[in-house]
Amino acid sequence: MLDWDHNAYYHRLLLRQLPQPSRRVLDVGCGAGAFAARLAQRSERVDAVDRSPAMIEEARRRTPHNVTCVLADVLADSLPAREYDAIFSISALHHMPLPDALAVLGAALRPGGILAAVVLPRTDVLREFPVEIVAAVGHRLLGALFRMKGLLGGGSWFAKDPAHASMPVVMDPPLTTREAARQAAAVLPGARVRRLLFWRYLLIWQKPISPETR
Repeated sequence: MLDWDHNAYYHRLLLRQLPQPSRRVLDVGCGAGAFAARLAQRSERVDAVDRSPAMIEEARRRTPHNVTCVLADVLADSLPAREYDAIFSISALHHMPLPDALAVLGAALRPGGILAAVVLPRTDVLREFPVEIVAAVGHRLLGALFRMKGLLGGGSWFAKDPAHASMPVVMDPPLTTREAARQAAAVLPGARVRRLLFWRYLLIWQKPISPETR
């Protein structure tokens, strides 16, 4: 299992951003529903949105009763609700114009709510070459470790979901980490973007609480 699932690897990182308690959260680009199912263990209600009919059908089969799976494009269709406690996205925002997506998602949060997304960046060799080297080595080392754990009966850690082959893929994401940080800050002042090791960046923003909403 040298080729393992980087998205699943970052589930725990995103779950740490979830406010507690959380009544209702949104998963944008839910895919086959693996992360939505984990959110459902920690939230009263989860809305899982994807624009792929095949992914939504798969998510409906895999998620528990408190997950509502919705076929929708967040830039073209209305979201299932407003005033979310948190909005998450894994490897989906690079499929959309980032400023447009952030404007929609930011508006859908309650004051104090959290937006947290793991996104694919475009390769920026000049600025991130050391990270790329470490990532390539770490990918192989962890892949070997996960394979060994699986052979010893420790479970198939971060194994790729069988539905992965049906997920849409962007081979050349449009923005580097630095470009994404600039665009995010322009739309959502205070947004934080940092490069993660395994070919993703993390975007986090907390919606300000105005004096009128306190």
